Amino acid sequence: MVTEQEVEAIGKTLVDSTQPLQARFRALFTLRGLGGPDAISWISRGFEDSSALLKHELAYCLGQMRDPRAIPVLVSVLQDRNQEPMVRHEAGEALGAIGNPKVLGLLKQYSTDPVVEVAETCQLAVRRLEWLQQHPGEATCAGPYLSVDPAPPAAEGDVGRLRETLLDEAQPLFERYRAMFALRNVGGKEAALALAEGLKCGSALFRHEVGYVLGQLQHEAAVSELAATLARTTESPMVRHECAEALGAIARPACLAALREYITDPERVVRESCEVALDMYEYENGQDFQYADGLERLRPPP
Repeated sequence: MVTEQEVEAIGKTLVDSTQPLQARFRALFTLRGLGGPDAISWISRGFEDSSALLKHELAYCLGQMRDPRAIPVLVSVLQDRNQEPMVRHEAGEALGAIGNPKVLGLLKQYSTDPVVEVAETCQLAVRRLEWLQQHPGEATCAGPYLSVDPAPPAAEGDVGRLRETLLDEAQPLFERYRAMFALRNVGGKEAALALAEGLKCGSALFRHEVGYVLGQLQHEAAVSELAATLARTTESPMVRHECAEALGAIARPACLAALREYITDPERVVRESCEVALDMYEYENGQDFQYADGLERLRPPP
């Protein structure tokens, strides 16, 4: 049983800007796992922070929790043009993930936002909500991954055909995303290499999602392309950040060298992502029971 005092202690770690970013991330993912109104309240307080990376992850976690009580704060973040584009984008995606049709009108409104990442995200979220209405009762977290994705995986299982759809820029973005998540679910080296090709095409939003998916897949065949994209300083920081986090999740020795090289990158979101990714690398190669260890840190060992 988790006490109110424990949730408060974890929440205070999350919103304390003097704490190491790695500890704040672990606190965030602990709150995500705990759920409930108090966890949502603490996560919501973090949107005042100066770290775009942290705020992006706050929005991501609120979406994955799928609790409609998070809708008001996510709406306010999406509407706040003072928030960084990657934060507003993640708020829009989170609203789609929660899946409540009452935000459909708002998402349609922001589908023409002047910030292209925000507009494309809201277009995808609209399509997801419409798909859910057309396919009531279908599991939205089916398959080997428990994440709530911005598009359902395509029914196609052939890697070659899925690759064609993924890389075809004439296809609607929603269909390319469906191919992306289907490739992730198929898994294996061929699927990882097909996904890695996506790091060289499409919009920044598309490439950043490819980076995220490769982090979920955790296949070392993608390491060289992820490292090359992280190293490409002309690439969008939003894309480079996802590649850094993917390298931390894959956690092979070649990942370590790339992350160490860019931990002092001029782009704050990139260097912070490398910090968090190095922490994830240590977790993947260590003995900790779970990454979201906020409760374990509070409780003395038996």
